[in-house]
Amino acid sequence: MSRRTAPAGRVRPDAPGRANALRNPAFWNFGGLFFFYFAIWQLAFTFLSRWLEVEAGMSHGNIGLLNSVMALTAFCLQPVYGVVQDRLGFRKHLFAFVVLVGALMGPFFAFVFTPLVEFDQVLGAVVGGLFLSLTLNAGVGIVETFNERNSRAHGFEYGHVRLFGSVAGAIASLVGGFVWASNPNSIWWAGTFSAIVLGTLLLVARTPKPGEPGFAALDEGGDGSADAPRAKIDKRVLLELLRNRSFVGFMVLMFGAAALYDVFDQQFPNYFARFVVGDLDPQVLFSRVVFAQILLEALVMIAMPFVINRIGAKRGLQLFALVLVVRVVGSALFTQTSLLILWRLLAAVEMPLMLISVMKYITRMFDVRISATAYMIGFNMAKQVGIVIFSWVFGAAYDSIGFSSSYLIMGVVVLAVTAVAGVLMEDDRPHARADGRGTATREPEPVNA
Repeated sequence: MSRRTAPAGRVRPDAPGRANALRNPAFWNFGGLFFFYFAIWQLAFTFLSRWLEVEAGMSHGNIGLLNSVMALTAFCLQPVYGVVQDRLGFRKHLFAFVVLVGALMGPFFAFVFTPLVEFDQVLGAVVGGLFLSLTLNAGVGIVETFNERNSRAHGFEYGHVRLFGSVAGAIASLVGGFVWASNPNSIWWAGTFSAIVLGTLLLVARTPKPGEPGFAALDEGGDGSADAPRAKIDKRVLLELLRNRSFVGFMVLMFGAAALYDVFDQQFPNYFARFVVGDLDPQVLFSRVVFAQILLEALVMIAMPFVINRIGAKRGLQLFALVLVVRVVGSALFTQTSLLILWRLLAAVEMPLMLISVMKYITRMFDVRISATAYMIGFNMAKQVGIVIFSWVFGAAYDSIGFSSSYLIMGVVVLAVTAVAGVLMEDDRPHARADGRGTATREPEPVNA
């Protein structure tokens, strides 16, 4: 699948300068979309495992099952979501569906999930995983690709508008700690409130229309012309993408490293709580640690696009995986509360490395006209396969061999998939423009090349 791109260094003349992003109303609007979506995300994933264990009384194995169902649901939806979103272009239909499900979070946990768990934990895990995935594991791909495409259309750096999500995570973690201390069940109603605000911002968000300059971002490969033919998403296009050696390597890395990033964090609050001494509620302390981590993450996110432009997205992804290994193995071997806090704070570097590198690798190495499809399959779908497998496996391992031994095995798995992916993935730096977008025109690399 060749890319249709412009000579190196050429920037669309109609795009606003990136230095002027702060004066661009769209920057704040799409930043708000990131903010309130990731407020929902952070409230859910900071408190979910602890709430399931303490409030719902679920075993670690069934908590792992719920996370596996979330991932399996997302896996099934990713190829459909990717193709539909590429065909929708700038239209908001799928994003609106994600918002609607998020708004139902409070009523779901109050009136549906809790009675189901009391009746049967496995049934509750399956239904809860299905529901949460619609707005979280599966929905996040819609939010990321919709906003990334609009960031190119409006002429600002994706990584900079994405930092609103990091700020939201920090604030949601801190505020969520107080909400938890007051009433743990109110966490889900706070998610409903955030979804209502998110829906309002989505309603007023202005996206480019056909004939407007920003609409060229749908086909942007370099010349920025709006009259270039749209990529037709059919079986041939998907097969070409799946035969691309770099894409296969990218999927391997997402299957292992990106999936285990999420799996490691799923039940880490329960592990962390075992080593907290004193009168402070472990979950409240953990929420404050997450607040500090994500605040640092927001600061790192500001500089990360420039770092990835310099070192390359492939190296950025490899560095992300190595930091994950340090965090996982460190948590297994050094369990003083202060050191566990340090390992958690390392995620402030991990997340920006992964997010920016993923988007830049996709837009540099594959046809940007099907960027949503490449993101959904290469990142989300591959990651969800890993989460489906590893959530259940490591959830059971926590019960049988303990957290520490499970974490050591996890670290070895991450190293192995990183080595395999490094052999398959092509270096993206020769295909980068001065502003970080892709430039090169090339034919796809078959896996057996």
